Amino acid sequence: MIFALKLIFKNAFRHKTRTLLTISSVVIALVAFGLLRTVVSAWYAGVAASSATRLVTRNSISLTFPLPLAYKDKIKQVKGVTVVSWGSWFGGIYINEKNFFANFAVDPGSYLKLYPEYVITPEQKTAFLNDRRGAVAGIKLAQRFGWKTGDLVTLKGTIYPVDLDFVIRAIYKGRDKNTDESQFFFNWDYLNESIKKVSPGRADQAGFFIEGISDPLLAPSISAEIDSLFKNSLAETITETEKSFQLSFISMTEALLMVIQLVSFVIIAIIMAVAANTMSMTVRERIGEYAVLKTLGFGSFRIAGLIAGESMVIVMTGCALGIALTYPAAHAFRDQLGDYFPVFNVDGRLFIFYAAASALVGLVAAIFPAWRAIRTPIAEGLRRIG
Repeated sequence: MIFALKLIFKNAFRHKTRTLLTISSVVIALVAFGLLRTVVSAWYAGVAASSATRLVTRNSISLTFPLPLAYKDKIKQVKGVTVVSWGSWFGGIYINEKNFFANFAVDPGSYLKLYPEYVITPEQKTAFLNDRRGAVAGIKLAQRFGWKTGDLVTLKGTIYPVDLDFVIRAIYKGRDKNTDESQFFFNWDYLNESIKKVSPGRADQAGFFIEGISDPLLAPSISAEIDSLFKNSLAETITETEKSFQLSFISMTEALLMVIQLVSFVIIAIIMAVAANTMSMTVRERIGEYAVLKTLGFGSFRIAGLIAGESMVIVMTGCALGIALTYPAAHAFRDQLGDYFPVFNVDGRLFIFYAAASALVGLVAAIFPAWRAIRTPIAEGLRRIG
């Protein structure tokens, strides 16, 4: 057994350049696979963070069409609704267009009650609730621009014809791993009062309503009842779970996601082809050696074991290095594209797939070379020596 292991490791690194190139190919492919799968997971981060006890009500035509603020009073009367909040996407620009981040106006008290995953200290929460111009920023967003509590921030209006000045009153951290820590929200009343001065016809309208419900099982009936309240009105509604609301955005890029997922699995096939090519070249060069081993009494299974073991050593070495390099690669990716992927966390379960896929690749890549070595007659193999 010890002799076999020594022979496997010695053979695996006999041609160092070829082996290192093969290992490098495996590492690059696995890291690329990991990044692509993490991108897909990041795309679905909002869905994963959704709560089963929250519903979202929007205009049935499109999210860009507002709803009368008065709807909140009727929604509050629906049985099973415990909290009603509202908000509007502001879409403001900080300094220039490159500094994109999610920013929207909300009703402070009810919104924070509905989103306990936004962790804010009691002092900062009180300061935010008591300041009409107060704003809350996620810790990642604050770190990006170097903001701290008390700083003045101005957002230039794009959707609304107003520029608003804010005071950072709170910086929140995510309670959960998949909580988006790059958002910016502020008092809806401040936006509404500013709109009244320049465009009164757009005042007292909300972009969406968020409802907290007592029982997730009641979501379908509550949603139907809310929508029935405004049926045949000038602004009919669609009410859905927060998860469905998030999925509606993802569906717009579904084709792109499918391509990314397909490419991620094509990478595994590429690893298999590279490993198989390496092992085929190796076996072709060592046909004579395997013939000698056969004359010494090595059976077919032992020969196949040596070839499979060599393949596994090469591929699993690449797997180990791929695991070690995935986190640094993900960190570098997040630094460069963190604005587009606020939640970009590598799932530890991905490494289980790394190991399983690498083991499969190592075994499959050895099948044909092993079969060839076993089937080659001893006399033919010995003729290749020298």
